[in-house]
Amino acid sequence: MNAKLPRDVRLAAPETRPGRACPLSYRYPPASLDRPPEVVADTVYVVGGLYGNVESLHAVQEAVASEPGAQLVFNGDFHWFDVAAEDFAGIETGVTPHHALRGNVETEIASEDSGAGCGCAYPADVSDAEVYRSNEILARLRETARAAPGMRERLAALPMNLVAQVGDARVAIVHGDASSLAGWGFAQDRLDDRDHRRWIESAFRDARVDIFASTHTCLPALRGFAGAGVVANNGAAGMPNFAGRRMGLMTRLSVRPYEGSGRVAGFAWADCHVDLLDIPYDAEAWSRRFLAAWPPGSAAHDSYWRRIAEGPRFRPEQAFPRAA
Repeated sequence: MNAKLPRDVRLAAPETRPGRACPLSYRYPPASLDRPPEVVADTVYVVGGLYGNVESLHAVQEAVASEPGAQLVFNGDFHWFDVAAEDFAGIETGVTPHHALRGNVETEIASEDSGAGCGCAYPADVSDAEVYRSNEILARLRETARAAPGMRERLAALPMNLVAQVGDARVAIVHGDASSLAGWGFAQDRLDDRDHRRWIESAFRDARVDIFASTHTCLPALRGFAGAGVVANNGAAGMPNFAGRRMGLMTRLSVRPYEGSGRVAGFAWADCHVDLLDIPYDAEAWSRRFLAAWPPGSAAHDSYWRRIAEGPRFRPEQAFPRAA
């Protein structure tokens, strides 16, 4: 008998298409973050979504070096557009001396095709064409990684998350969200969904943290939840985050207030200053580097060039409506 499944059952079926699927190996319970910290410092910079932007890496290194004692954490997807061997090696050289965790990009290029495509676990509002192009980018980047001896093994060994202690504040540094390496639970629209708030509050409680520092969704968000904590999603360190602003963003967590330039928004929580800061990379140099690897007609150019050149259709007030 071939009776059709009820509509609600069909919709509940797990997504299995490459680029939309979220492998079970990507998942972890929020309670697994209730552990001693691996990073302890008065100031921690969290850089997510560098996406192979060598110029942004240089700007990050300069900013962190100006603050003695600050520690740097790359929280995944530091590779993406860097298919040129010298760019891939340059990103690795810059990242390796610091704390790092793997995003879906590093996870997928560290192994052979798992069936997850790019591992992005894209939601339904992302077009199939964009998902297909991301899978193409990942496949090309995997070829670059294959040619670098020992590199894939190093990436595979990186953790999916880290816990930091900044003053009295406990911080969960994740790539996606509180329960998945590729989770979208900290995307701007999800953070503003009242029905989602119970999950957010339970994540803070189960992880026993004051702050979640994330990335993955490619657009920034900074939200404080009374009685729970702060979610700081830096969006992208290696691409523009707002219309007309050709800069990346990174998260700074510190016992001391930020006194430099480029602060976009921030909160003080549990005696920890949580700020999103501009990364003023050399946009012209980065554009030339990108176009050399991804000319018109290529997958990355079709998906990302407009954003790289003009910024996304996204405004600061969407990212931080109540942050000061």
